[in-house]
Amino acid sequence: MERIEITEKIIGCAIEVHRNLGPGLLESAYEECLAFELQNSGLKIERQKPVAVVYKEIKLDCGYRIDILVENEVVIELKTVDNFIPVHEAQILTYMKFAEKNIGLLINFNVTLLKNGIKRYVY
Repeated sequence: MERIEITEKIIGCAIEVHRNLGPGLLESAYEECLAFELQNSGLKIERQKPVAVVYKEIKLDCGYRIDILVENEVVIELKTVDNFIPVHEAQILTYMKFAEKNIGLLINFNVTLLKNGIKRYVY
């Protein structure tokens, strides 16, 4: 499956979750439901995948985790915030860099219309 197909499938699953739950819940509830939808659609996922910080060729386990990694290719970072702020973008780009993944989706479920809460990143 190509990356564009994977991201389209992910976005479709996120829209389904948002359509059913709406805004206002905790991030953990959206993560659980999105994981269910992704698996149900046939995608392979890993939740709370550890990401080592690389410093001068040393890998340090600092407790960073990707919310959901899909098909070992797409990093998903979930939020339930009023608005994205620069640190959210920095966070997903850092996870993508250290995990050596080229595509990421930053998804904010705390919006009225989910398409306004999705940002796609290519590293």
